[in-house]
Amino acid sequence: MTDATSRRDLLKGAAVAGAAAAATPALAQATGQGSAGAANPPPPPFADPQTKYTSTPFPEQRQKWPALQRNMTPVPDCGEKSYRGSGKLQGRKALVTGGDSGIGRAAVIAMSREGADVAINYYPTEEPDAQDVARLLRAEGRKVVLIPGDITKEEFCLDLVARANRELGGLDILVNNAAYQQSKSSIAEISFEQFDRTLKTNLYAMFWITKTAIPLMKPGSAIINTASVNSFQPEKEILDYATTKGGIAIFTKGLAKQLAKQGIRVNAVAPGPIWTPLQVAGGQLPGEMNKFGQDTPLGRAGQPAELAPLYVALASGEFSYTDGSVFGANGGTGAV
Repeated sequence: MTDATSRRDLLKGAAVAGAAAAATPALAQATGQGSAGAANPPPPPFADPQTKYTSTPFPEQRQKWPALQRNMTPVPDCGEKSYRGSGKLQGRKALVTGGDSGIGRAAVIAMSREGADVAINYYPTEEPDAQDVARLLRAEGRKVVLIPGDITKEEFCLDLVARANRELGGLDILVNNAAYQQSKSSIAEISFEQFDRTLKTNLYAMFWITKTAIPLMKPGSAIINTASVNSFQPEKEILDYATTKGGIAIFTKGLAKQLAKQGIRVNAVAPGPIWTPLQVAGGQLPGEMNKFGQDTPLGRAGQPAELAPLYVALASGEFSYTDGSVFGANGGTGAV
C-alpha cells in the first residue's frame, strides 16, 4: 500500500465518521434518545407539593349531576398541558370508565400519551367533556373511542366491554373509575333510591364490567380500580359512598389472588380530596366547598393530574410484582 493510498483511506474514514457524528443528533431526536439538551426536554424543576397547585379555598358552586368539568371554577388540571409520555404503554388497549373528566380523564390522557389506544365510557350528558378530551388526543394522532352510557344498567356494562374490545382490537387495561357520590348529613337523609344508585354505579358496575372483561385479557394485563381514602377513613356525610369504596378495596385484594395464576394483576388507587366534578354535583354539603382539601397536611386539595402517574405505573409491565395493592394519594393524611 502506498502512502497516497493510506492518506486517501484515512481521509475517507474521517469523512464517514464525520457524517455519522452529524447524523447522531437527528437519529437521537427521531428515537427519543440522546442527551437531554439535544433530544429530550429538560426535566421539570422541583416543586413544593404545598404550592404546586392552588391552596385557595374553592368558591361555592353547584351543578346538576353529573356536572361538567369545563364549567367548574377553577377547571381541574388533568395533565392536558403537562403530562409527557415515554412509551410505557405502547400498543396497549385500555377501557376507562368515567374517563371524560376528573381522575378518569387524567388517566386517559396519560395512558394515551404513553402509547395506549383508549376507550372512554361516560354518562351521556357528559358528552361535552368527552369530546374535549377526545379532540385533544386525536389531534396528537392517538386513537380514542367514545362509548357513552349508563353503567347502572347490567346490559350496557356487558355491551361496553364487548364494544371496547371490538373497536380497540383487544383489551389489556381496565380502569374502573366511574363513581356516584352525594353528601348527606345523616343516614335518615339517604334515600333508598340514592343508596341503590350509589351501589350500582360504584360496585355492581365494577363487578359486571370486570367479570365480562377478564376472559378477553391475556397474561400481562392489568385491572386498576379507583378506591378512596374513604375506604379506610370514612367521612360521616358520605356513608353510602364510603361503604362502596371499602368494598372496592376488598374486591381488589380478593380478585388479585384469583387472577394471579392467569397473569392478570389487580390494584387500586385510593385518592384523598381531589378536585373533580363529583364535588360540585352533590359531593359536598351546601356551604362546605371552601373547606374541601384544606385539612390535609399539604393544606390543599389534589388535582387529577397528580394521580395519573400512578395509573400508568400500575398498568405498565414495570410494576409486574405489584399485585393486590391499594396506593394512597391523599395529601399526607396517611390513610393508606
